[in-house]
Amino acid sequence: MRALSFLCFLFVSSPLVAQSSTPSSGSNALGASVSENKVTASGPDTLYGLAVKPSDHPDEAAVWLLDEGVLRLEPDGRGTRTYRQVVQVLNEDAVGRYREQEFSFSPGHEKLTVNWIRVVDPNGKMISTAPSHIQDSDIPADMGDPVYSDRKVRRVSLTGVELGSIVDYSYTTEELKPYLPGDFLASWSVNTATRTMRSNYVIDVPESFHIRIKERNPHFPGKVVARNGRNIYSWSAANLPPEKFEAFGSSDSSQIFQSIRIGGNLSWSDISKWYADNARTRYAITPKVASKIEQILAGSKTRGDSIRAIHRWVAQDVRYVSIALGMGGYQPRAPETVVETGFGDCKDKTTLFIAALGKIGITALPVLLSSDARADRELPSIAQFDHVIAGVPQGSGYQYTDLTAELVPYGELPSSEQGGFAVVVHPDGRAEEVILPLEPISANREEIRITGALGQDGMFNGRYEEAGKGRSAEMIRSLFENPLDSAQRADLPKQLARRLFESADGDSLAIFNGKNLSALPRLSFRIRNAKAAVDAGGTHILTIPLGSMAGMATMASALEQEPKRRFPIDAIKVLGPLASATTVSITLPTGWKARLPSDVASSSVFGSYTSEYAQSGNELRISRTISGARGIFPPDRVTDLITWLRQIGKDDAKFIVLEKTSE
Repeated sequence: MRALSFLCFLFVSSPLVAQSSTPSSGSNALGASVSENKVTASGPDTLYGLAVKPSDHPDEAAVWLLDEGVLRLEPDGRGTRTYRQVVQVLNEDAVGRYREQEFSFSPGHEKLTVNWIRVVDPNGKMISTAPSHIQDSDIPADMGDPVYSDRKVRRVSLTGVELGSIVDYSYTTEELKPYLPGDFLASWSVNTATRTMRSNYVIDVPESFHIRIKERNPHFPGKVVARNGRNIYSWSAANLPPEKFEAFGSSDSSQIFQSIRIGGNLSWSDISKWYADNARTRYAITPKVASKIEQILAGSKTRGDSIRAIHRWVAQDVRYVSIALGMGGYQPRAPETVVETGFGDCKDKTTLFIAALGKIGITALPVLLSSDARADRELPSIAQFDHVIAGVPQGSGYQYTDLTAELVPYGELPSSEQGGFAVVVHPDGRAEEVILPLEPISANREEIRITGALGQDGMFNGRYEEAGKGRSAEMIRSLFENPLDSAQRADLPKQLARRLFESADGDSLAIFNGKNLSALPRLSFRIRNAKAAVDAGGTHILTIPLGSMAGMATMASALEQEPKRRFPIDAIKVLGPLASATTVSITLPTGWKARLPSDVASSSVFGSYTSEYAQSGNELRISRTISGARGIFPPDRVTDLITWLRQIGKDDAKFIVLEKTSE
């Protein structure tokens, strides 16, 4: 989903897992010294004595001998963040990864200093003391959904990185002018998928600055020391094994991953007011934009017609392009600019939608959120949000709409945003904290129907029909977002038919305009000359076009062979937030009788599955329904999951035997 692009780049591009330093001044016990904001190496580092034998870790790419972060923060949001990482390279993949390093920063408000990058052998012998090449460059905009940013990346190339060698690097990013004074958010992952010998995290703030600290599953005590009018918070851990993530695991609900998150003392009201003030002058409708709105509304007869017409215009006719230069990463552009250029990002498109509705007397408000529904309500910060949608007041709540989701009808939200925390921004800056609606899994239902007749020669001719709603509808719409040319219209039904029956032909494709959000998402095509059944000497062997569910039993066996489970099970990851119902109806030749596989029906907290096989007269009917589920369940429920998957796996028939009982 499209985002407040500066924030997106800030948290995707900035490496926050690395490097070393110390709180404020003095000597570093880990072999470095700090004076004000300068960090320098100070001779051989005892950390190198933690190096391992690569042969003892054949399945690991690297070992972090040190993973350290030191943040010195001020109440106005200024400060420095220094990171150090000492990495021992254990295989060839890691050699390639660590020969090239990059660090991102925004020169408009940040200063980046690479304190050192050196390569040593496990005995501490220096191989190289500096990069062989350093270059600052712009971050290129993606051609699909382009984001133009003033962020830069500093790339460095190293020599001497070989198996067993150690890469030791440190860098500091200094925040010179925060966009929102007093705002910051920092996080630290203590244990990761990489073995870590030492992990240190230090936060240095004035004594009067009461920061928010959120520890998750700490297996070690944090400490705080008052020194020279400042509080020094620190967390240290040692000998952390690599954490292997488990299938269907819920990391958020586990007691395994340890982390620390730090926030300032702003409130959501502060953030809402800041956004409202930035956007206040950006809702003006000029005569040119008013004229365009009149064109868009031509033919609209009701309030609902008008909202949907403006929604379709902004969502589909205004291209997604983000220009996040400086404050432009947070402040929307004016409607006239967006209309003239024909493009905008999430906040631009939302602002245009709100302004256009306001022109016809309909209120809509901006809504700040995280595009993956993972914003933490307990740590107010603009960094929690990377996206803006609109909310139209309706009853006691809102009708939400994402103007960057061009294939999602008005009144629906992409599934990735559902259930997340968000802030509705009122014109006076007041913050209204909300939880976005979470649609039931049945709202994402897909229905498939295959009907036809089987000839005496085993050839099947019939029709395939598919329709969907919710997330399933969005997937179908994406197939027909752009018109198909004649060659594509001819080829697509053939491809789809051959997924059902080998060597089948397909034609008579019936589709819809994927961008017509009022059209029912539906497709159908004719299946012709499909060799569905083969003669086996007195019987025919019919291929079941739905395939076998034997893979579920294989999945169960794989889970059974895993070590004792540690992570909770996230049910939605098993089958996904989807439901489907598939029916196959085949008219058999007169006198043919099917040897029917056994029906399967299995329901659990992880989902439900049914398959039924029946024959009535000449009609052979196969039906299958499947639905995912939501919920987090303790690790010991893996036995229930295995049992359920094995039950589904019993529906393993790939073929049905057809007997001729009479000529």
